[in-house]
Order: sequence, then structure tokens, then C-alpha cells
Amino acid sequence: MLELRNVNTFYGNIQALRDVNLRIGDGEIVTLIGANGAGKSTTLMTICGGTPPRSGEVFFKGQPIHAMKPNKIVALGISQVPEGRLIFPDLTVQENLDLGAFLRNDKDGIKKDLEYIFDLFPILAQRRTQTGGTLSGGEQQMLAISRAIMARPTLLLLDEPSLGLAPIIIQQIFSIIEKINADGTTVFLVEQNANQALRIAHRAYVMENGRIVMEDAADRLLANPDVQKAYLGM
Repeated sequence: MLELRNVNTFYGNIQALRDVNLRIGDGEIVTLIGANGAGKSTTLMTICGGTPPRSGEVFFKGQPIHAMKPNKIVALGISQVPEGRLIFPDLTVQENLDLGAFLRNDKDGIKKDLEYIFDLFPILAQRRTQTGGTLSGGEQQMLAISRAIMARPTLLLLDEPSLGLAPIIIQQIFSIIEKINADGTTVFLVEQNANQALRIAHRAYVMENGRIVMEDAADRLLANPDVQKAYLGM
């Protein structure tokens, strides 16, 4: 579904990604783990067009997208849930969700997706007239995921969805990610909580200093002594 080939991304003269190669198959959960500053978020921003690569190529369903504008990439079927959630705090839950569907005009499909979201996150149905800024951190993360789903993506990019959340909410969020995937959405998960991420992923990549240094099935990386020492605190 998605492939990065020899991608190099810069911020000015500072190189953030170095010859990154990765692929995501249809229906997978693939996770990218690594320390702070490794280049994980830049990888997502490169995919979605926020920080285009200086060299290399990004393909989505066989189509090159590395020179496309972000709105065109969303229209193809890629949605991102950014780090820090970045909901619209002065808009209601319903208005945030409506903005997620901004590029759509299929009213019946939008209604069906709203029902799906309120089934995933019943608390959002209860809070639909509240402004986003009055929600708890966990509820805001639920809203950020739901807003992305309202674009009806075939590939969902998640950037640190567990950041700043209580353990019980983290468990809930990861369970929902598994359900979204089981319902047919491919997931690319960037996450510092390597233990949780590797437990739900099919495959995984490890990034250090802008380079992919390891890739394998997620369960094998979870059992890898080097990964355990560096990222799992074991």
C-alpha cells in the first residue's frame, strides 16, 4: 500500500531522514519505534506532504505522492493523527468531526461513519456539543482519531497516540487501534511506547538518527535483546 524509497528529508540544512526505505502492506499494522528526535514524526510528515523529501520517492498504491500537496494526499486516502492531538479547542466535538469530512460529499457515508465513531467512542456521542478544549486528554485523543477517520482513510497515520495519557486510557486507545485495523483500515503507528506498539503490530521498524536500523516481525523485535535493552527497559 505504501512504500518509501531512499527518502532524505531536511529542515533547512539539517538532515532528518537518511535513505529511509520502508513498506506497509494492505491490512497491516506497522509500527515505527525509536528515541526522541530519531525522525519518527518527520517520517509521517514526509508521507502526508507536510515536509516533502528533498530526494527519494513515496508511493501510495503504486502512485508517486512525494510531490503532492497534503490535501491531495488526504483525498487519496491517507489521514494523520498528529502528535499532541491538535484538535480545534474552540469548536465542538461535532464540528471537529465535520471538519474531518471536509473533502467528502457523500452524506449517507458521512452519517454512517459518525455512527461508527460513536460506537467506537460512546463518550464522544455524549460530548458532541461540548467544545474540544473542555475534553480530557484521553477524550481529545479519541476525537483526534475520530476526526481522521471521518476522512475515510484506507491508511491511518498515528503519531504518539499514547502521549500523556493514563495507563488505563492507553490500553483503551490501543484496543481501538486494533479494532480499526480489523475493520479494514491499514495503520502506520509511530510510538515511543514500544512495548504496547509491538504487541499490536504485525511488523515493525526501528529508527535511529534518521535511519532505519532494524526491521522484522513485531513479535520477533519484542523478543530481541537489543530492542528490549534500548526501548523496553529490560
